Amino acid sequence: MPKQKTLLIIAHAPSVNTKRMLDAILKGASNSDIDNVCVKYKPPLETNADEIKAAQAVIIGTTENLGYMAGLIKDVFDRCYYDCLDTTQGLPFTFYIRAGHDGTGTRRALESITTGLRWRLTQEPLMCRGEFDEAFIAQCEELGLAMAASLEIGII
Repeated sequence: MPKQKTLLIIAHAPSVNTKRMLDAILKGASNSDIDNVCVKYKPPLETNADEIKAAQAVIIGTTENLGYMAGLIKDVFDRCYYDCLDTTQGLPFTFYIRAGHDGTGTRRALESITTGLRWRLTQEPLMCRGEFDEAFIAQCEELGLAMAASLEIGII
């Protein structure tokens, strides 16, 4: 049996709808057809560098706050950046943004930090813009499933 891989999900979900989005990510990533991926969710304040270093892939979820990522997601990077810098290069990741506006600044910030870490973006980020749309839930589930399936079969 192949060694189980870990997909770490770090997400800030401060509202009912962002919690629903996180639950959809978790549902997709935990699909019963995927056998060798352990899905772990950590809220930002509970995330540490050792958990990131132990993961084989990461999904980051954030809200757009004043044109930037949520402060709690930034805090994860502030606390973990240097501990992860030399040991997580090439780490497959993606992210999703619940953006009340366009999410451009949030995306740019996440890409800048993860470029510095030399992480590898393996799925197109999900930008959930404007008024909340029920389609965001299905899109999140698809993103979680795509990351977990890709990790399981070894294409990321």
